[in-house]
Amino acid sequence: MERTWRGRGGLAITPEVMDLQSPSRYLRRMAQQIISSPPQRVGELIKDWRTRRRLSQLDLALEAGISQRHLSFVESGRSSPSRDMVEMLCKHLDLPLRERNVVLLSAGFAPAYSERKLSDPSMAAARAAVELVLRGHEPVPALAVDRWWNLVMSNASLAPLLGLVENKSLLEGTPNALRLSLHPGGLAKNVVNLGFWKAHILWRLAQQIHATNDAKLIALEKELSGYPAPPPGHRERNEADAIALNLELKVGEHILSFITTTTIFGTPADVTLSELAVEAFFPSNAETAAIVQAMAAAG
Repeated sequence: MERTWRGRGGLAITPEVMDLQSPSRYLRRMAQQIISSPPQRVGELIKDWRTRRRLSQLDLALEAGISQRHLSFVESGRSSPSRDMVEMLCKHLDLPLRERNVVLLSAGFAPAYSERKLSDPSMAAARAAVELVLRGHEPVPALAVDRWWNLVMSNASLAPLLGLVENKSLLEGTPNALRLSLHPGGLAKNVVNLGFWKAHILWRLAQQIHATNDAKLIALEKELSGYPAPPPGHRERNEADAIALNLELKVGEHILSFITTTTIFGTPADVTLSELAVEAFFPSNAETAAIVQAMAAAG
């Protein structure tokens, strides 16, 4: 079993996050991925993303301030776009930073955004900010996850909830937060509103997949879809569910009720930071708040 490093204030960082990754290593890895995958021209990528975003050539051309004819030539390969044009099209297609790097490489340009592990010395300020946010939530449980919902860091208040996990192999290496919550050997048996929680998780994954077309997320969605759960019921989803969702968790003889919230970095210029999210579980009633306080005091 791999060990987890625990730093100041009980904050935990998983082993995968501790690996250093320099910009040059990132560039080589990105290039190797493109070489090893089926070749796709920059024009094909732009067309695929435009189609995924449900934009016509005219729509994208107007937004980007270029002619539809020029865009058509780029997509068909009859014209090679400049770096500025590729970056502009990526911006108007609202591509995540990771996908923008892929498009740039396909066009023959170097990636615009670095990807560094949180343990990289150059990420000290960002890492300290994440630690501050996590500690600031205590005694409320909070965790930081990456793009694929792998657990990156957590505060000490999360430990009692992880203690409910029966299948300890789910906690080895770099645990996946979504797998922990829906796996039969994880927290699923403790989630009172499991049907609705699973439906919410799959909805969030679908939104991410729409935005990124990420193969790992697609595989994760397929895996989680196969986990058993009761029907979610007839409650209609509303816009507030995307901001805060109620999670009911049975702990001993008590049913704890949490409102889950998500915090992301505002304007990151690094792939790792752009994909990092802090998930916090706030008590939604006085009883839950009192129990959470008692759990924190007990250590």
